Amino acid sequence: MNAAVQALDTWVLYLGAGLVACAAALAWGRAAMARGPAASALPISLNDLALAVLTVGIALRWSRIGHGPFLTMFEVLASSLLSLGLIWRVASLRLPLLRDSAPVVLGLLAVMAAWLLVSNAADSTLPATYEMPVLWVHVTLGKIFLGCALVAAGLAGVLLARRTERGSRWFRQMPGDAGLDLLAWRFMLAALVFESLMLIAGAVWAQDAWGRFWAWDPLETWAFITWLALSAAIHARLSWRLGPRAGALMILAVFAIAFLTFFGVPFVSTAPHKGAV
Repeated sequence: MNAAVQALDTWVLYLGAGLVACAAALAWGRAAMARGPAASALPISLNDLALAVLTVGIALRWSRIGHGPFLTMFEVLASSLLSLGLIWRVASLRLPLLRDSAPVVLGLLAVMAAWLLVSNAADSTLPATYEMPVLWVHVTLGKIFLGCALVAAGLAGVLLARRTERGSRWFRQMPGDAGLDLLAWRFMLAALVFESLMLIAGAVWAQDAWGRFWAWDPLETWAFITWLALSAAIHARLSWRLGPRAGALMILAVFAIAFLTFFGVPFVSTAPHKGAV
């Protein structure tokens, strides 16, 4: 019976990841049409369905194994697909122009979805040091930070794509470069706030869990490098006369570092700091 339940929650998560990939493919297909990506209601609706399916899958797995999805690569990818997709969707409801960045954003999420499909779906055991309320604050702040960075990366991708003839047609219905650049950096400022709070909450958790607030283990070090890169990018944007293209490249570089920190370092490190937390 337990094996059947395990198979069910795993296959539900596989279905959610597949729907994300299909939504991305559809978004790019609609973008390539002459009408441009403004007619993107269908891929967004498909992504909404994917978020609902991922929610069900995570709830089933959580109920079965007794802890949240933030330990193994499979769990982290599943929860991040849900959290990042949800943050972008909420932002696009508040700012409808973000819906036209769907090809870029959903494309990035599709990479994670494909990764989930080839990850080991084995169950995990929650360490005793993770059973602390402050951990949830730490994890939530980290998800919001990366979600804000994802929204900014989507706009940065649009800015760079519009430098090409085809991209200029696909995204012609979005505001001008100056407006997109300003909006992208507002999300990067929000990302800096949430990452700073994430680091503080993480230090509080580490003090309770391991008796030290900071030890320069690989994940802590790379989280700080990400914070430095984000701070330096914002400082450069505010201090120098950077064009939208240069700004977009910096945003994507910071997002790449953050992506590595969340989905790379915790799973190659031998330190006890495991999972994207």
